[in-house]
Amino acid sequence: MDIGVPREQRPDEYRVGLTPAGIELLTALRHTCYVERNAGLGAGFSDLDYQHAGARIVYSPGELYGRASMVIKVGRPTAAEFELMQDECILMGFMHLSVARPERIATILQKKITAFSYELIREEDGTLPVQVPLSQAAGRMTPQIAGVIMQNNHSGKGILLGGVPGVPPAEVVIIGAGAYGSAAAHAFLRSGASVYVLDKDLRRLQDLEESQATPGRLVTMVSHPFNVRKVTRFADVLVGAVLDPGKRAPIVITRDLVKHMKQRSLIMDVSIDQGGCVETSRPTTHRDPVFIEENVIHYCVPNMTSVVARTATHAFNNAAWPYIYAIAKDGLEAAMADSRPLSLGVATHAGKVLNPTLAASLGGKEPVR
Repeated sequence: MDIGVPREQRPDEYRVGLTPAGIELLTALRHTCYVERNAGLGAGFSDLDYQHAGARIVYSPGELYGRASMVIKVGRPTAAEFELMQDECILMGFMHLSVARPERIATILQKKITAFSYELIREEDGTLPVQVPLSQAAGRMTPQIAGVIMQNNHSGKGILLGGVPGVPPAEVVIIGAGAYGSAAAHAFLRSGASVYVLDKDLRRLQDLEESQATPGRLVTMVSHPFNVRKVTRFADVLVGAVLDPGKRAPIVITRDLVKHMKQRSLIMDVSIDQGGCVETSRPTTHRDPVFIEENVIHYCVPNMTSVVARTATHAFNNAAWPYIYAIAKDGLEAAMADSRPLSLGVATHAGKVLNPTLAASLGGKEPVR
């Protein structure tokens, strides 16, 4: 199999689809691996590192996509990249197709690309094994980002997360107690903030409370509309971490709720890669990460962990490797047949949308599997 690792094209994306260690394992299986020049530079991997692992360096996207029958990426390809792809190639990455433009979906189906969406791979217990490591990394990043944005020189009103003796800490509200929300809650607690976490799943809230090191420092609440209205009014930082795999994120914070928040408080909508869970959100970038709407600061960067590229690349590669290996070792059809979690990650195949949740979110009928 000819396997390609392109340089990511989206703004401020420093992660890379596969590490040199992954290349070495694939070449040991006698696959030919092509890596675009400087693809791993942002994550600290040189072209020489890839060459030592057995890769061949190519010098343009056209050359890479022209050679590769299997492409391993981080994010969804751009329109130009899709046009360069071979028909019926295998594509792996965080696709987020439920919020992709219709013409991108049409191109994928027309070219009969088999698109594996890492965020759709789901184990029997409901966990998302490839999504979780990046969610945990992003959660741990959140307080350091929030702390800087709340400084006066970054549009904030000068609140220190942990406060000082005689001055209370920041009030942080997290909507969603999944992998990201739980990691963010622990990180904010370590910073000294007062933390409130809301979720519809009482079991998640129980697990989160039992896992905290210092009992009593965390407040958990069921995310009924009444409770959501209550906490948004006093939040200094509001983190939206709502995920419905394969679907657009539901709007849980309306514009009216934003209007009644404290002036110059901070919203961090980390559901933005799935469309956002705050009505006033729109995607931003690491270079221009915030905007002000209804006198509230909004941070809505979809690829948060791209600026901790080395850690993030290692993290999701560790989780994605068993699925990459299964395809490389056994072939596409056998890997799909043998692994239920992997088969759930197949967004499109042979010109059809296969994932039932994604098909429903795109307005189609659930396919017969």
